[in-house]
Amino acid sequence: MASVKIELSDQQFQALQDLAQNLGIAPEELLRMSIEDWLKHPRSDFSQAADYVLHKNAELYKRLA
Repeated sequence: MASVKIELSDQQFQALQDLAQNLGIAPEELLRMSIEDWLKHPRSDFSQAADYVLHKNAELYKRLA
């Protein structure tokens, strides 16, 4: 299993600890679960924006090809 080290501000770390405590889990578990969820269900707004730009500029891309 791989591990990742990240730096958080004191305020971010405190907020993470508070949220994890409210949920009754360790901060590391909260982060792991959040990352798993994000990887399984990436935000669609990025995909929608990319699709819009590609569709909007399709003719330009054809001319440049």
